[in-house]
Amino acid sequence: MPIVSTSTSYAERVNPQWVRLLDVLQMNVSYERCVGTELFTTDGGRILDFLSGYCVHNTGHNHPRIVAALVDELQRNGPNMLQSHVPEMAGELAEKLCDRAGGGLTKVFFNSSGSEGVEAAIKFARARTKRNGLLYAQNAFHGLTCGALSLMEGTTWAKGWGPLLPETKAVPFGDLEALESQLKTKKYAAYIVEPVQSEGGIRVPAENYLREAQALCRKYGSLFVLDEVQTGMYRTGKFLAGHHFGTEPDMVILAKALSGGLIPVGAVLMTEDVYDAVYGSIDRAIIHTSTYSENGLAMRAGLTTLEVLEDEQLGKRALVAGAALRGQLRDALSSYEMVKDIPGIGMLSGIEFKAPSSLTLRLAFEAFQHIHPGLFGQMVVMRMFKNEHILTQICGNNFMVLKVAPPLNATDAEMDTFVAAISRVMDVVHSSKTFWGDALALARRTVNI
Repeated sequence: MPIVSTSTSYAERVNPQWVRLLDVLQMNVSYERCVGTELFTTDGGRILDFLSGYCVHNTGHNHPRIVAALVDELQRNGPNMLQSHVPEMAGELAEKLCDRAGGGLTKVFFNSSGSEGVEAAIKFARARTKRNGLLYAQNAFHGLTCGALSLMEGTTWAKGWGPLLPETKAVPFGDLEALESQLKTKKYAAYIVEPVQSEGGIRVPAENYLREAQALCRKYGSLFVLDEVQTGMYRTGKFLAGHHFGTEPDMVILAKALSGGLIPVGAVLMTEDVYDAVYGSIDRAIIHTSTYSENGLAMRAGLTTLEVLEDEQLGKRALVAGAALRGQLRDALSSYEMVKDIPGIGMLSGIEFKAPSSLTLRLAFEAFQHIHPGLFGQMVVMRMFKNEHILTQICGNNFMVLKVAPPLNATDAEMDTFVAAISRVMDVVHSSKTFWGDALALARRTVNI
């Protein structure tokens, strides 16, 4: 097994609690090289990545074409962050993104992260509608800045920061009646929603939900905004997850995989009406901008990432291989009483657990739920990492769902390896006292974290 990292400067100067947490979970290892789906450690170990940096690495780690493009851009010594010129590559990338997104999306604002994109969408929606209110779905994840956290009330992420944006309201994901009851007040600038809730537990909506939600927004004068930070860039098989459901949003927020996993890139795609409400006159040309927006490395990364995704047909790969993976998981795990479902779409899947019904397992499970609701899921993550050498994680707002999101170019053999590994872990969960003993030991180690 890989050796434990001993970096003291990070622990002393950056985030000591993060180091402590990784130590407790026995996941603090030192990585030397990352290629495709494989993470190589300094002692010669190999970890298989089935998390993809929370859907950053759609093209895999350090794809050689994207690396080469960035090296070339650096060696070109071209203009970068001048703040006083027209960056041609930004126009080229914007055109490609709008062409693929379709609908009425014709303009792009570039930034550096999903959170920054959400902040822009909030401002732009208010500018367009002259309303202050914001609607969002329960158990959403939109980022960790104050505006984004205002769309995540009730989650762990939003607690302890003091007052967030006023006039925000959550509605149950998938509930059209609840959505309309709020929209009809005509006080909301936008309904900002993930087309598939990732951190909420890989929740795929009913086929008509997003399309009808969009129609309700149109009816009551609110904008319909899709947060595709985790679901975009062919993660679900189509360029946007919203394309599975026939949507034509007013804005789309992209980030994560647009970067190729190398240089931060984010983008907000919008209609002409939204653009005109923000940048409608020459004196407002820079009314909303960002220091790193449209920089050469970011734009080159975005352009090359699109080329790789499409030249290698990774969207088609995500559709076919993702469906096959869920089928394999259902076949392999259906006999285990703690496995409830295998939700997902494309290469964004989950393994949803449930409380056991048998007395012996139920008593142990309830004891650990009392200690911390995420303890069971984190034990599965830890065992997958420590024993099976596979990196994954539970969903941030639903601790009973294990996220399964490998790079889109993961091989069939690597997915077979994952299925066999999680099957072994589930066998230990259901038949051995070792798993539950290890969970108790983990609980003892986390008392002060």
